[in-house]
Amino acid sequence: MSGRRHDGDGTEAADPAELSCALAVPITPETLERALTHRSYAYENGGLPTNERLEFLGDSVLSLVVTDTLFKGHPDLPEGQLAKLRAAVVQMTALAEVARDLSLGSFVRLGRGEEGTGGRDKPSILADTLEAVIGATYIDCGLDAASGLVHRLFDPVIQRSSLLGAGLDWKTSLQELTADRGLGVPEYHVRDSGPDHQKLFRAVVKVGSRELGSGEGRSKKAAEQLAAEAAYQSITEGAQAQVPELRDAVPAQPGASVQPAESAQPAESAQPAAPEPAPGPADA
Repeated sequence: MSGRRHDGDGTEAADPAELSCALAVPITPETLERALTHRSYAYENGGLPTNERLEFLGDSVLSLVVTDTLFKGHPDLPEGQLAKLRAAVVQMTALAEVARDLSLGSFVRLGRGEEGTGGRDKPSILADTLEAVIGATYIDCGLDAASGLVHRLFDPVIQRSSLLGAGLDWKTSLQELTADRGLGVPEYHVRDSGPDHQKLFRAVVKVGSRELGSGEGRSKKAAEQLAAEAAYQSITEGAQAQVPELRDAVPAQPGASVQPAESAQPAESAQPAAPEPAPGPADA
């Protein structure tokens, strides 16, 4: 059973010693506690040091290790693809999933407000805290230990991301696709619903006046990515050939003429020509 620690304000967090064992790096208790201290807790307890400086440092360490890994592991990829791969690995959603695998949310020191609104599972808090833990590892144990921790946590993410193709960044991929086909620039329209701590976002992506895709997610970014994915698939899977709105949105190839399907006629009628009338007596 996990040990619990009272933070003095009615909330409880798991014993950070358990996290230290799971990380398998010798971070000092003081540094680890600071890495786990969210600003909401610090402000409610007399302005304690927060984890934000360690988060800033950990972000750079994570980016360096991931960039080095991608650069060496994909010698044939151009800079643009490497940048997309890195972005997919270090994005907030990916970090939050890694943090959940560590049960990191149960160790964070949170204020009453964040505790009451589900802060222990908020992607932003989880991602920031994970970066702070990486920064704490660098401070106490050095770059080699921090690099080893990043590899243990993120090598599976790197491997999965390498197989995504266009899915590395659906919004960028959709923009490149619509530009290549002369369709125009995608525009995203987002609405939210639900209480502040459980908002649901719905995004619709349009090109011109035509809706090409939609998606829902717990963040604006996630919803936009899902909408972009739906639009990308609609275009690339040839949906424009079956859906008039999409068909009309795709310009014809140079030199080709496009006619509505209902008005198209074969070049020569298959019906036989009507016979000429027989000559009358006056013509004999």
